[in-house]
This record gives sequence, structure tokens and C-alpha cells, in this order.
Amino acid sequence: MTFTIDQSLRDPLLLGAALGKPDTWSTWEAVLKSAFAIPLTKAERQTFKAIAGDRKPPSAPVKELVAIAGRQSGKSRIAALISAYLAAFVDHRKQLAPGEVGYILTLSPTLDQSQIIYRYALAFLESSAILKQKIIDANATEIKLEGGVTISTHPASYRTVRGRTLLAVIFDEAAFWRSDESASPDVEVLRAVQPSLARTGGLLISISSPYRRIGLLHQRFRDFYAVDSDDVLVIQAATPTLNPLIDKKIIDRAHKDDPASASAEWDAQFRSDLSQLIPDAEIDAAVEHGRPAELPPRDGAKYHCFVDASAGRGDAFCASIGHKDGERFVCDVIRGRRPPFDPASVAKEYAALARSYRCALVTGDAYAGEWVAQAFKKSGIDYKTSRLNRSELYLESIPYWMRSAVSIPDNHQLIRELRLLERKTNPSGADKVDHPRGGHDDHANALAGAMWLSMKEQRDIMADQIVGTIPAKIFSKDGHINADRAPLPGPEGPNAAAQIASLKQQAAAMAPPRVADMPLSPEAQARLEVFKANLSKQNSPHSIFCGKLLGAGR
Repeated sequence: MTFTIDQSLRDPLLLGAALGKPDTWSTWEAVLKSAFAIPLTKAERQTFKAIAGDRKPPSAPVKELVAIAGRQSGKSRIAALISAYLAAFVDHRKQLAPGEVGYILTLSPTLDQSQIIYRYALAFLESSAILKQKIIDANATEIKLEGGVTISTHPASYRTVRGRTLLAVIFDEAAFWRSDESASPDVEVLRAVQPSLARTGGLLISISSPYRRIGLLHQRFRDFYAVDSDDVLVIQAATPTLNPLIDKKIIDRAHKDDPASASAEWDAQFRSDLSQLIPDAEIDAAVEHGRPAELPPRDGAKYHCFVDASAGRGDAFCASIGHKDGERFVCDVIRGRRPPFDPASVAKEYAALARSYRCALVTGDAYAGEWVAQAFKKSGIDYKTSRLNRSELYLESIPYWMRSAVSIPDNHQLIRELRLLERKTNPSGADKVDHPRGGHDDHANALAGAMWLSMKEQRDIMADQIVGTIPAKIFSKDGHINADRAPLPGPEGPNAAAQIASLKQQAAAMAPPRVADMPLSPEAQARLEVFKANLSKQNSPHSIFCGKLLGAGR
């Protein structure tokens, strides 16, 4: 007798033995029945429409199921149930040659998470006296069953899936996969499993809570949610929809504490407050593929060194050296030492590196207090704490990326970290940049710091006083206005010298202005239009100053 997936999960002698009350899983049941093209009841059709974007149920078993679900909605147990069903109830003999082993493979972000699904799958089989007889052997990561089928659970890696005959693959929490080898591990793994699934006609299932609006999960949502397709089914459901037993007070409190996070965690909505800091196209354009990994020092260049220090445990200890070449920033060196290492030895190495590029000073963040400064001082290099934090350094770098004014080596780790940088807009409107959860940005931080130091002169105000009553200059050597964050003096204000002194004082207290060529803010542009209306009526040093502003393109 052949059992459908809904029959097996409701039967207390089969998968229902470990599932519990089937009625509390009714929404998941509607999803699974739809994926396997099992006719739905009237109530199930209404449920399906609500979570699938009002599309029609598939008329044939789908090749890919994508379930975007909130936390604590039963994702891991459903992944295990699907694994057990496909291994124990589906006949795969036509897909397997004699002696060939077929895998029902589940891939998770970490080993611990993969073990959760493994234990659930084993429990589904062992809780049923009937299904338990199908188990031949079970070890730490695999359950071998009759018929040459093995349930296997592993951390996600495109390397470990190759060479296997895959009967089905489950991507567990794919939105949170991280890899030191790729900025897009979900896409890499998909490419690795597709050939085997194409041969066997196997099912691909992605079950995950959402995160950023990038990656495979969001791509499938964008392309197939609410789309009538017999190949791909995408559903999106909040936690209470999938798990009616959840305490809704917990969700309400989460929404009060952090609405953006709660919307993703519990409502299964992709985060709108997170975005990629630097577009992939800008990063790709900055990579100089034909150059050496490290450029030798050259005469006439003024180099700057920035380090992201580490004590040798979790993070890498990184250094970047760069210089300004015309209007571009060139990263000459990017080095990183991954733990474990002796931080004092790495500081000595980087001090020697800085001296070889004529750097008498190394700048870095305030990490670990005084020991970093002392470590460099012992090697004859002064250490200065950056007045900008990590997030501010990244934000200062954006104009250079947007103007294609950055040159970096083809450093895999650096490029990966740059691609994963997240820009989050707080409720107040302020932006903050950081690496994703579980990620690192040590190389990227060192690069941003070296960029800020090297391009600083381009942003700084030249406030040399001119003889007589002419106001002080605020122009760079190439004639550009550099004080585009400072308030411009009004045409009816006090004398020019006093205003320029005030301007210099304000500029000295501010963060470095943005790149000279960037447009003024709307407020500054509006003030400038007021100046234009009054310039022709005045012939004072003040009007001369305003005329210089306009003549410089501001």
C-alpha cells in the first residue's frame, strides 16, 4: 500500500507517532499536500491562497518548494518529516543502479543545527514500530534505510555534496548560511546539487526564516511568489499561522522592542531596514585582476596604514596600506592573520610593513585598549586611535565606490567581506554599517580606514588667510570647494573675516566632509540660490567670497 505524505503524518502508527496532534500542523499539511499535488479540501484551499499569494495550487508535484516561515513555526520538524517520508515511503529503485546509494540530504547553517534535524528524523522513524524496521544503521550524521537510501544531515558546503546521488535536498535556514569561501554560499550549493537532482528528478526544498533582500531565498520569493507554476511553489507565513500554539504575547513584545527585527523573525517578512552597502558591480569594477597581491612602495607616493587589531581568538588581525593617486584610492597592501596567532608578533610584522612604506604612524580602532598601541610602540611605530568608528569609516567610503575611484587587489576574503556589509537605517533615520550575524569584516574595516586616511587631504579644508580683507580660502588646490558640510555664510551676515573664522571653527569640530565633487545637500543648494539673487547688488569682500563659491561650481 502506498501512503501519501498527509496520510503518513496523520497515522499514529507511521510518522504521526512522533508528530503529535495533527490538527496543530494543518497549515503545514496544506503546504505539503500542495507541493505533492494532492487535492486540497475547501478549508485547505483558503489557507493555501492566504500563504501562497492567491495563486492556484500546483497541478503536478513541484520540483522545488520554498517555505518562508517565522521562527518557532516548526521548520526543523517539517524538514525532518519530509526527509523521513521521502526515504521510507517513496520507491527510488528506478533512480538507483544496483549498489548505488541515494541520499536525502539536509544542509544547515551549522553542525549543531544539522544535528537538530538529524535527531528529529531519527525520532520519526524510531517512534513507529513499522518504520523502525526499515533502519539498517545510524551513525552521527546518517541514517541508512532499506532500499539503498540514506538520510544525511550536514553543514552547508558546496564541496561536500558533489559526487553523491541526490534523491532530494533540503536547504535549512538558507538565508543564514555563511561561508569563508563565498559571499553567496546558497547559490554555490544550489549549483553543486542541481546536476544530481536533474538526473534523479529529485525535489529541492528550502525552509527558512527571511533576512536580507538578497540571496537565493529572496530571489525565489521575488520570481515565484504568487505565480502559478507547477515547477516552483513559494509560500510565506507568519509564526502563528504555522504554529497556533505559540504564545502571541512573546511576538507582541518583540514588535515593541524592535519592529524591524520582529517583522522578519515572527512575521516572515524580508527586512526592509537592511541593504547591501556596496553594490556588487562597484566592487567588481574596483578589482584589479592583473596586478600583484601587494604593490611595492614607489617614490612620490604618500602612504597610510590602518589596522584592525585582534587578540588572536575570534577575529583576524588585518592591516591595509594605501595611497591617493589623483582622484582615486589605491589599496597597495591588504594582509590578514587568522587565529590562532600571537598578536604581539603580528603587530611587529605590521610595524615593519608600515616602515617599508614610509609610514611612521599606524591608525586603528580603540580595540583592546592600550596593548595595541604598546605593541606597535615597541616596534618603533606610533599608534593612533581613529576618531571615526567602523560604521562611520564605511559610510565615508561610499562616494569613492560610487565614483569608481577605488582600486583593490583580487583578495578573495576582502571581496567577500565587502559584498556582505549591511547598511541598516535606524528609526531615527541614522545609518549604521556592520557585518551580518556570524560574519566578519576585519579586512574590509582595514581597507575603509586606509581609504579614509589616504583621501583625507582631498576632503580637508584649506583655510589659508589671504592678504587684506579678502576672506580665507576654503578651496582645495584644484579649485574645488571642500567645506560642503559647513553652513554657508548669508549675504546679509556680519563681516567676511568673522564669518570665515566661524566657518573654520565649525569645520574643525565636524567629521570630515564628503568628497568635493559630490553635490551639495538640498538645504545648502537652497541657500546658494538665495546668494545668487543678491550677488549682483553687492561689491563687498563678502560678495567676492560668494562669487568664488559660484565660480567653483558650488
